[in-house]
Amino acid sequence: MAELNTEWALEKLRGFLRVLELRYVPDGPNTFGFAHYALANPKEEVQAAAQVAEQILDRIVLDWRTADWIAPAKQAWWRHREATHRAIAQLEAQEELEANLGSVGPKLSAASLHPWVWGSIAGLWGSGHFGEAVGAAARAINAQAQSKLGRRDASEWALLSDAFSPNRPIEGHPRLRLSEDDGGDTFRNQHAGAGDLARGLYRAVRNPLSHEETEIAENVALEYVAAFSVLARWVDAAEVLPADN
Repeated sequence: MAELNTEWALEKLRGFLRVLELRYVPDGPNTFGFAHYALANPKEEVQAAAQVAEQILDRIVLDWRTADWIAPAKQAWWRHREATHRAIAQLEAQEELEANLGSVGPKLSAASLHPWVWGSIAGLWGSGHFGEAVGAAARAINAQAQSKLGRRDASEWALLSDAFSPNRPIEGHPRLRLSEDDGGDTFRNQHAGAGDLARGLYRAVRNPLSHEETEIAENVALEYVAAFSVLARWVDAAEVLPADN
C-alpha cells in the first residue's frame, strides 16, 4: 500500500469537518417543542465526504470506530467528528512527535492487509467483532483457494497443505507453486513451510475460535489476521500446477 499523502489527508479531513458543521434550530412548530442542533449540510453531502474520511481515519486512528475514549453524545456524527480532530492533530504534529519521542516502531493497519482478508472482515472489525473477523478471514482464504484449485473435496488446512506439497501434482491434486521446482532445498522448504503455516493457522487459531463464545482482544485479533494475510498473499501469488496429462 502506498505511503499516506499527509497534505491530501489533511485537506480531506478539514473539508469533512466543514461538511459536519451544525446549525442551531430554534424551538418552533416543527421541532416538537425542543430547540436543537442539526447538520447544516444535506445528508448526502455528509455521507459522500465520510466515505473518504473514514478510510483516512482507519489509517491514523485505528480504533476510532469502537474506542471508549470518545465521549458519547447525542449530536449526529459525533464519533466521526472527534476522531477527525484527533487525526488532524496527529498529522499536523507527526514530524514534531517523531523528532521528540523517537521512533515507536511500525504500526499495522487492518486496512493494509491483503484484500481477501480486509475485504471479508471490514464490517466485523468496525463493529468490534474481532473473533468473528478472524474466522471470516480464514473462510475467505479457503473459498479463494478452492476456487483457484478447482477443488471442493477438501478445505482449509487439508486443502492448502496438500496444495503446497513439494511433491509433483497427481490427478485431482493440483499444486500451488511459489517458485520453480529446481530440486533444491529452498524450493522444498518454501512449500513445506507454506503448508505448515496453513496447518498451524487453521488448526491452532481458526478451529479453537470457532468453538469459543468469548471475544478476543483487538491486538490479538490483528496479529491473527496479519498471519492469515501472509497466507492469502502466498495463495494469491502462487501459480497452479496441474497434473501432467
